[in-house]
Order: sequence, then structure tokens, then C-alpha cells
Amino acid sequence: MARTAPNFRCTECGWTSIKWVGRCGECQSWGTVLDDAENAVSPRAVVPIRVSAGRAAKPITEIGSNDDVTHWPSGIAEFDRVLGGGIVPGAAILLSGEPGVGKSTLLLEVASRAAARGMRVLYVSAEESVNQVRMRAARTGALQPTLYLAAEVDLAVILGQIEQVDPQLVIVDSVQTVASSTSDGLAGGPAQVREVASTLIRVSKDRNLPVLLVGHVTKDGTIAGPRLLEHLVDVVLQFEGDRQTSLRFVRSQKNRFGPTDEVGCFEMTGDGIAEVADPSGLFLSRARQPVSGTCVTIAVEGRRALPVEVQALIVKSSAPMPRRVVNGVDSSRVAMLLAVLERRSNMQLSTFDVYVSTVGGIRVTEPGADLAIALAIASAFKNKALPATMAAVGEISLAGEIRAAASTKQRIAEAKRLGFSTVLDAQAEHLHAALKLAFATATADPVDVPEF
Repeated sequence: MARTAPNFRCTECGWTSIKWVGRCGECQSWGTVLDDAENAVSPRAVVPIRVSAGRAAKPITEIGSNDDVTHWPSGIAEFDRVLGGGIVPGAAILLSGEPGVGKSTLLLEVASRAAARGMRVLYVSAEESVNQVRMRAARTGALQPTLYLAAEVDLAVILGQIEQVDPQLVIVDSVQTVASSTSDGLAGGPAQVREVASTLIRVSKDRNLPVLLVGHVTKDGTIAGPRLLEHLVDVVLQFEGDRQTSLRFVRSQKNRFGPTDEVGCFEMTGDGIAEVADPSGLFLSRARQPVSGTCVTIAVEGRRALPVEVQALIVKSSAPMPRRVVNGVDSSRVAMLLAVLERRSNMQLSTFDVYVSTVGGIRVTEPGADLAIALAIASAFKNKALPATMAAVGEISLAGEIRAAASTKQRIAEAKRLGFSTVLDAQAEHLHAALKLAFATATADPVDVPEF
């Protein structure tokens, strides 16, 4: 028998199927597999349209620069750092993050700072009522006379609000909860998100109006909705943070007007969200004297160098399979470093439980922290405290060689600024040599067995 040709195609990724399914087998999107026969469009010839003189193409050398198209500061220095200097008129900015991380609080603060300078700001909440937003604004001190609130879920009504208020900044919270009557499907579906986002972006470009959109994320951390949403907007920001800690990071994943390797640091407080201009002391312990099992590394988050203290604890294990517990570091890299220490430095760690963690809840996954993790484990194993004025930066290979990490000069300069007189890096060349240099001035742990 002849093979049946596929008649159903996914509108998101193009995956085909011989029968209808509710979920695409390639991109895992729901409700995007449609019948090709019903959605086929007969080919028609495109008739060229005469272009008016105002829209005619010009040589790029004859197009002058518009001084108005510049970054204007939002009033939050850390937020402006991530955006590349501030908000650009006509830009579409997408801010995504997990539920409860503080997206609405941050954008409400941005709206308040802009309204405090006399700008008309329209804050559209599609998830909360205006009374709920007003209560949060009163708690965070964001009440401004030129900050307009609206609780709408219909795209047509939102466009009417923009026409009536004529704002200079629009915030929509969130794009997945707004629906358009011109598109089929429920709010949050791929078709609805595409229609709502494209309409708001078109209004943004036509009116030279910056629009900030809040985006939901899925359980694996990706932005919900079609991938087209990230291509349509100009800037994609990721709001990260742990609910157990007050620290928050804003990372730039896409930025047409600035760098994509910047990170903004914030802290959630009872009065809202506050920027942290110098987070150098957030990830260091406050021990008055050196303690075994600790070592400081200089991590690079975006373009910012941050000191991070790595702590390790070694305990004799009676179980046949010793435990390996990590927090804030990559478990696979810790397992690799344990194997390198046992093979290259003759440390018998296979009968010990190993616990490795970072201070302050920060997560460090870059290879430049390998040397600090290895020194912290060795310090706990030897029960000797490393000098408090020493930091370590470097990547460790399986052969025990120490390789230079990215932005080594920036890391060393930041370590010197913070008072670390000794920085172990790739100049030690091998892990065994680095251990000798580190433990040359190490002292016995004075708080190993406290008395009660």
C-alpha cells in the first residue's frame, strides 16, 4: 500500500503527523497541530505598491542620527546597567521569571521612578485588581499622581487606554493573561500570545513608546508561549532569585541596544526592592578567625566580579556509599574535583562524606571556581585553615593542571581591591603546587572541637 502523506503540521516548529494530536511531538506545544488542508492558502501574486516620498529608501549616509532616540534612565542604576544605560523609546522589553520572585514589584518601582520625574506611566495589570496594586504601591512608596493603573485582560481595551492616557511608558503584567478577540484560543495560548505581543510591539514602534512586558516561565525555566515572542521583542531579561534568600539577579539574555553580559543585583526588603550597588560582602562569611574548609574565589557575573566564599566539610562515613551533597555549585564538577584530588594529590576521600556549599545562596557554575573548591576540600581534609587574605581562581583539568579562567586580570584586580594580598591562579601550573603554596602558611583550625 502507498504510504500516507502527513496532513497535519505544527504551526510553531513545522513538525508533521499523519493524524491529529493535541500536543506537538517536537516542540511540545499544545493546540498547535492543525490540518494543512484547512490552513492551506492558495498562492497569489503580490502586487507591488508605489512607495510615497516620505517612506522611500534612502542611502544610510543621508540618514541623520536622531538625538531623541537615546537611553533615558529609569532611576534604578542596576536596572539601567542591564539595559545598557536605560530605556530606549520605542523599545519592547520582556521581563520573565518564576512566580513570586518580584517581577511586578520591580516594574512597579520602575513605573514610580518614571512618574516621579513627571512622565505619564500606564501600568496595566491583567492578574491583579487596581486595589491590590495600589496596596503594594502604598507599601513600597510608589504612589505618584502621573502613574495610571488599569486592570484589563482585553487587548482592545488596553489599546483604548493607551489612546486615552497617551503615556510615555507602558507596563503590561502579564502578556500571557491578555487576550485578543481577533485570535482564536484561550489567553496564554501560542496564537493569543503571538497576536497580543505583535500588536503591542507595533503600537510601541508607531508611537515611539517603550513597552515593558511581564512573561511567565514554564517549569523548566523557559519563557512560556511561542519562541517567536523572544524574537519579536528588543530586550529579554531574566529575573532570578531564590525564595529562601532576599537576593535577586536580573540578567540580559537579548539586548539590541546594549551588551548581553550584564547582571543587576537587587535585594527584596519589607519596603519593596532595593538595588545593591556593591554586593562584594554578601557572599562572604563573617568569621573573625580563619576556619578550615573555606576558600574565597572571584566569580564573574556578566561584567561584574564578585567574591564568593566556598565552604567544604569532610566527615568520616560509615555507609558503604559516602554522601556527596552540594549547594550552589555543580555536583558533577565537585565529583570530578574529588577524583582529581584523590588521584593526583593522594587524598583518600572515598570513605568520607563531602559537603560543599557557597555563602549567601549564590550559584557558581563556572570552571574558574574549581581551584577554590579543591582548596576548600583539601583544607577540610587536612583540618588546616587557609589564610584569610588568600583567594583562588583557576580551572582544574583531569590531569591536575590549572588553567587560566576568563577575565583573570579583572578577577585579580577585584581581589586586590577587597584586600586579598595573595591570589592563586594558573601561575601555580599544577594542583599539587597550588596545594603546597596554599598550605605553606596554613594554620590548625582553632575551632575544630569546641568545648561546651
